[in-house]
Amino acid sequence: MPRVSANFLNHAAIISSQIIILVLGYGFLGAVLYYNYLSPPDQVADFWRQHPGELTMVITLIATVLSVTTATLFTISVKEALRFRMSQPISLVELSAGVALAKGSVILRPAYLRLTILTLFVFGVLRLLTAGWTTLLTPIYFLWPVEMRGSELDITGHAFSTLLSEEFQKQGLAAIQDNSFEILDVGGMLSGVSAAGYTFGLPATFNFNGAKYDVSTQGIVPTIEDYSGSDGVPGVNGTRLGFSGGHVTVNTKAVPGSHPKVPIPQGFSRNYSMLQQGLTANVNCQAIASSQTPYLWDTNDSRIVYANAAAANNSIAGLRLWNVTTDCGANTSTTQEYVTMVDASGNANPTANGFLPSIVCPWPMDINQSYTRFTILSQGFYKYKFLDPSVCEVMPLLTTVRANYSDGLISSEVISFTPFSSEHLPLLLLVAGVVQYQSVSSQALTSSAIGDALYSIYSSTTNTSIDDNLGNQTQVYQELEDYWRGVVEFSATFLRSGYMVVGSFPNNTIPDGLSSPVNGTMYITTIGWTQRSVTYILAVLPITIITIFTFACALYSIFKARKDHGGNRITFDASNILHLIMASVAGGLTLQDFDKDGILANEGVKVKLHDDGAQKLFVTANQPSLAASEEKLV
Repeated sequence: MPRVSANFLNHAAIISSQIIILVLGYGFLGAVLYYNYLSPPDQVADFWRQHPGELTMVITLIATVLSVTTATLFTISVKEALRFRMSQPISLVELSAGVALAKGSVILRPAYLRLTILTLFVFGVLRLLTAGWTTLLTPIYFLWPVEMRGSELDITGHAFSTLLSEEFQKQGLAAIQDNSFEILDVGGMLSGVSAAGYTFGLPATFNFNGAKYDVSTQGIVPTIEDYSGSDGVPGVNGTRLGFSGGHVTVNTKAVPGSHPKVPIPQGFSRNYSMLQQGLTANVNCQAIASSQTPYLWDTNDSRIVYANAAAANNSIAGLRLWNVTTDCGANTSTTQEYVTMVDASGNANPTANGFLPSIVCPWPMDINQSYTRFTILSQGFYKYKFLDPSVCEVMPLLTTVRANYSDGLISSEVISFTPFSSEHLPLLLLVAGVVQYQSVSSQALTSSAIGDALYSIYSSTTNTSIDDNLGNQTQVYQELEDYWRGVVEFSATFLRSGYMVVGSFPNNTIPDGLSSPVNGTMYITTIGWTQRSVTYILAVLPITIITIFTFACALYSIFKARKDHGGNRITFDASNILHLIMASVAGGLTLQDFDKDGILANEGVKVKLHDDGAQKLFVTANQPSLAASEEKLV
């Protein structure tokens, strides 16, 4: 059996060690690129987050050990290759460059630009090893995206319109009663106030059924369990149009990714971005003349229905009944009654009392128009006199929204919208009915919630009195538009909640014909490793370059050893200054002085390393060895 030389085993060990380190680096990088996202178990991730200093220290220590090991293997291979190279003539400047590579240093000789660049390059790459390993191994905070799918109530289709019509025929709008009265009253008002105030810089958060919305609901219901709000169970009559609060059914689930065996972490926090159905409205409000066709707005019919001149303070001294009338189209007169408090003579306090009547026409004013919009007519009296006789045209829109669930708050933005069509008439009537209920219930004996909201928002966002703004009501109308838009959006959320609350459908499952797909992405904040293509390539580049150089030097040494039949057995370390001095002295190497010309001349001198037994010596390329000279003398 042929004997394997120690020289070959040494270089094989160097190559094997360097391969193992390189495989570790590329294997880790390959795993990250293949799986896209890697994260430790949640307990480990929490520990890392709580102890960032210790994590940094451990990662730096591991990176340093790997870097030192790689650099050491490289320098050993360079020294071995240089030892074999010195058996052939080599210039002193090349020897100097080889020594610099073996010591991880540089030479700066512009006259030998190639050698200077080589040593500078290797020096820089060696210094980047630790940075490369640190970049590769250090975990970062990132968002792990997970696809989400589910379903919700589809209020845009024919099936729901039919269901809603049947509900109207069965119960009528009177089904919105009991506890739902309070929800519609308070919920609609708060949604309108939130939407109107936000436009002018007021902070706005709207809560409904335990869920928290940013500004307004945008007509959606929560499709994420953690944001679904109330966990209550409604009573027998507490679903659908009689909704009075309760847990909304959510069936949105995470979709397994391309690597289902990789566990999805719980993470530090979870945010969601979902595409789902919504409902909003384009609202346009403007002033009208009392006799302007086609509105025929009339507020002149009123009479005192109660008077008590002996009434004590803080008691009702008188009541006035108002019959507010308008023409809702096709010469159809519509009347709404209101009662306000007055004194015994029938007069109201113009600064303390306010009256803001409204009438909703739940169909187009023009009989030639389709049933895709409705109209609200209003006017302010007494302390609300800043609102002239006004008309608001409301065009509800079916929308697709991007709902963002973050930090317990739901915010939405409209992605696309579609106007109502004729098949959406039941939905239009419901929305108009909610608006009508809100407009009537907001008026109390001495004030109106709508009027107070307009007054308060204006006063909070301007430096002028709202009464000074008569004749220039741009902001007032914009507030009114946003208010009614918020009420419309709330009506859709109320409707969806009523039909998606537990108990609304058998087994709490929305029938296929009434469901609409919901899809989006869950973003999990965690710590670990994710794709950073350019960064990772730069991180492994120094490791790869040093490994290639190490392979080249080791293979060169193996090749030269075989060519020399067993290899050079000289025990000589070119990176050891003492060895260099001893070899120079033993060879009687004579060089020129340290002036400029002398140094240039010395750099070009070619030498060889000879082994004369216990003596190692440098000789010039054309100078015979000491042993050869002695043989000639004999």
